[in-house]
Amino acid sequence: MIVKAATLLAEEGSNPLIPHTYELVVGIFAFLVVFLVVGRMLVPRIQKTLAERTDAIEGGIKRAEEAQAQAQELQRQYAANLEEARREAGRLREEAREQAAQIKAELREEAQAEARRLVEAAHAQIEADRQAAFAQLRTEIGRLSTELAGRIVGESLEDEARQSRIVDRFLDELESSNAQAVR
Repeated sequence: MIVKAATLLAEEGSNPLIPHTYELVVGIFAFLVVFLVVGRMLVPRIQKTLAERTDAIEGGIKRAEEAQAQAQELQRQYAANLEEARREAGRLREEAREQAAQIKAELREEAQAEARRLVEAAHAQIEADRQAAFAQLRTEIGRLSTELAGRIVGESLEDEARQSRIVDRFLDELESSNAQAVR
């Protein structure tokens, strides 16, 4: 089959690899028309599109870099604000501790003052009760001793002034004898 095709072509006398002249002229003319159309119309559009894409990509990169710089600045500000908030919280905690200690000391001081006042009031009450009991006891002893003396002497010692002097003298002697016994 290949041999047959080669013999047929050899008989024609022309080389199938070399085109005819009219085909060559039409091909060159078509190539020039296409080249001019592509060169004049399409190449500028392609270059314009490529430039726009380049600008868009470079602008996108630039915008991305700016956004990243803004994000880093915001992160830095956030970290600074967070650190400031931590310092403020620490300061407030310390201030609260100090106030708590001060309030605690004031309450302790007030409680101690109240306790001292209550103890002093109790001592004063005890002393007043002691004095009242002593006065009552003195009166009772005086009455009993007057009654006893009246029985011993056999006369009534109803005179108040006299009775009071006798009782006072007796109690004074009793206190002085107690004081000597204690020494």
